[in-house]
Amino acid sequence: MNRLTGAVPAEQYLADTNVLFYLSDAVTQLLEHKVEYTQFGVIRFFAEYFSSVKNSNHVLFREFSYITATPHNRASFVRVFWRCYRQIGKSGELLSALEYRSLLQLLCPDFPVEVVQNAARIVVMGDALDCLMSFSDFLCAFQLQFFYQEFLDALLQIYQDLLAGKSPNTVIVPTSASVEQLLSAAADDTEREKQQTDGGVDACTLAQCVDALCDRIKHSHPSRSCMREILQQSPRICYHSFLMSLAKDESINQSIGALPCKAELLIDPEMDQELDKLIAQISVSPGSNSSGSAVGALKEVQRKASPRRNIHHRRKMEVESDGSTEETDSSEN
Repeated sequence: MNRLTGAVPAEQYLADTNVLFYLSDAVTQLLEHKVEYTQFGVIRFFAEYFSSVKNSNHVLFREFSYITATPHNRASFVRVFWRCYRQIGKSGELLSALEYRSLLQLLCPDFPVEVVQNAARIVVMGDALDCLMSFSDFLCAFQLQFFYQEFLDALLQIYQDLLAGKSPNTVIVPTSASVEQLLSAAADDTEREKQQTDGGVDACTLAQCVDALCDRIKHSHPSRSCMREILQQSPRICYHSFLMSLAKDESINQSIGALPCKAELLIDPEMDQELDKLIAQISVSPGSNSSGSAVGALKEVQRKASPRRNIHHRRKMEVESDGSTEETDSSEN
């Protein structure tokens, strides 16, 4: 529906696009760092801020509460994660959940380990901390877990209640305080599933509960038709196998809109060009070691890709991590 036709009320458009959220955040940043920003002009600041939101670069180095605040932020962060670490997939390297968490914390310093563990359990269906996973498998599971986190938390409680023999009518959406208990219960459930010959719960009953959950939950959820199709494939289903099917479903990937299709997941011509430029700069840089040149070139790419707020955070993190600044680095060279 085209917003210019007047068919969508102004209030609904503002709510659907979260314009007021971004405007509030932009004003907050401007006030917190007005000395840095006002010298470039307020108009230019707002133009660059909303340009970064449009281009999905605004989530770099931001806090977890910000990157999860809107569906666009979540999709943007998934895309940034893919673009930054796609080379890991191309190299075929396998990493553990804790290693993936370390990579995520380079983009979001306070990224919680629980989200990474839940995504890893979708891939390996067990104690995921030490298991090695390919980048493609983890990325698909991470996208599902991160984008639909609240829905999956509620679905987990539904599954646990059905496994315990409770009536579907008593199933409720969990509060934030109950999520921690659900995570430990999920690990126990995995062991229980391994011991059962049929495994899981009745797929038809779970489908009815999922449909009711979609009616009442306020957060984003996967396509109903996609979930129904998966649940109709067998009479019984386990929680993690259901999530694995969702993670691999191409329609889910398309509805989120952050990643290309699986066949093109490791292809990014634009980023390949940037990497070629970095390699060229490293190879022709006289009188400097390759690691120093690489760090400087990577900083330049991040400077181009992120708004000034993110640059501020990046500099702050550099000072805290190694006690130096970019100016000090340049003077030493």
